[in-house]
Amino acid sequence: MLSRSPTEPTRSGRPRSAETDAAILEATRASLVDLGWSKLTMGDVATRAGVAKTTLYRRWTGKNELVVDAVAVLFDELELPDLGSLGADVEAMVLQFAALLERPETKTALMAVVAESTRDEPLRDRIRDSIVTRQKRLVLQGRERAQRRGELPTEPDEVVAARTADLIFDVIAGAVVHRTLVSAEPVDTGWARSFTMLLLGGLGAAAMERRPGP
Repeated sequence: MLSRSPTEPTRSGRPRSAETDAAILEATRASLVDLGWSKLTMGDVATRAGVAKTTLYRRWTGKNELVVDAVAVLFDELELPDLGSLGADVEAMVLQFAALLERPETKTALMAVVAESTRDEPLRDRIRDSIVTRQKRLVLQGRERAQRRGELPTEPDEVVAARTADLIFDVIAGAVVHRTLVSAEPVDTGWARSFTMLLLGGLGAAAMERRPGP
């Protein structure tokens, strides 16, 4: 999913091609893996995608927003599973998220745009709008499903509910990104289960899991 609809008219008035968009974004990710952020150019992406450079500039003003959109479509692949309980859903979501981060194109592109965004506020805003805000949908879906099951209470205050959803997203995304990309440690089933217990039950539940049996 792009920041602009693939069928939205271009600046010249012609309709956009979803196939062309997909080819450009795929070429962008491949270029990042091969060249890195500093050497990536719009010309290289155009050549790899088999399109004219003007085609890129009709869609994106520069490589910053192009790379963010190339990353964003990867995160749009994430889907919240329905496994019958909140714990199982969260555990599966953590594993799915980690698997996505392990893909070379995701890892390289995400690290590049995050690093560049420390010096570029508009880029940081675009990351928040195109990736972070869009993926908070998963938290909202999971909470609504858990409330229907009776696993979570319904928050009476919408402001508090929104803040809680933001916090849950930050905790999950922050932990998995740090574990995968910073610590370079595996996110396996055991880690995902322990993390989910900690998230849902708090520190007490995690301590009980680590306590040796009789």
